[in-house]
Amino acid sequence: MATAAILTIGNELVSGDVPNTNGSWLAKRLAPLGVETRLLVAVPDEIEAIAELIRREAPRVDFFIVTGGLGGTPDDLTREALAYTFDVPQEEVAELAADLRARFAGDPEYAARWAALPRGARPIANPLGGAPGFAIENVYVLPGLPSEMEAMFDSIAEEFRRGSPIGSWRRTYRTRESVIAPALSEAGKRWPGVLVGSYPTFGPDGPTVEVVVKSSDADELREASWWLESALEERGR
Repeated sequence: MATAAILTIGNELVSGDVPNTNGSWLAKRLAPLGVETRLLVAVPDEIEAIAELIRREAPRVDFFIVTGGLGGTPDDLTREALAYTFDVPQEEVAELAADLRARFAGDPEYAARWAALPRGARPIANPLGGAPGFAIENVYVLPGLPSEMEAMFDSIAEEFRRGSPIGSWRRTYRTRESVIAPALSEAGKRWPGVLVGSYPTFGPDGPTVEVVVKSSDADELREASWWLESALEERGR
């Protein structure tokens, strides 16, 4: 099964000022393509922090996806950080710069800076905005604005398709996690290749637990979810 790591960049993310929705959106989008997300992390707008993480984690996965830091403000350092990571200079992609100058005639040189990509990077068009993304080795860099990130990812999604989709089964039960834990453990033992998760909440109407089963093997997913549903219904009687 192919694997991915997702890095979201931004001081506003690590401070909690802005919800980190890009990471969860990408992980959910990768699963139907047959890609398992192994790491999801945020770092501030700091070149050393970005480079250290990519150098350590990118060799461990098939795809390393980065979002954020592609605009034109002083804290948008992702292009510079990726050049530093791969020890290459930034170079203006002439055709890309010309297109940006034409599209943003009101401030052409401001927009042209977005074309200064790490040497060897492949530009990725931005369907909804100005700043392009790019790919270098197994690292894909996308915008931080969710609407632009989602549109750009969808435009290249087929590049990530590997093997069978990761399917899922989920049910919510009005119970406590401790009541159903033995059945969850048994399911994990019977089908070690299937991921079994439980997510409790405690509301005014009492505790509930969402149970999620995931696998890229459709037969195992069906067998495990059928057995688990029967076992949990039996415990609820």
